[in-house]
Amino acid sequence: MPKRKTNKSIKRRFKVTGSGKVRSNRSGKRHLLGGKRRKIKRNLRRPIILVRGDAKHIKALIAG
Repeated sequence: MPKRKTNKSIKRRFKVTGSGKVRSNRSGKRHLLGGKRRKIKRNLRRPIILVRGDAKHIKALIAG
């Protein structure tokens, strides 16, 4: 059985923390920022922790 390859695009977008959670950056901060409130833009800076079901899928793609 051949080895599985790591999904490189997933590896660049997501990071596994020391405790095993999967972290990613939030979407919605590239353009059209003039119509968004200051509080919304400030909260978009913080990373998001994926829920367990999604994290399991992402970890499988990262591990290869």
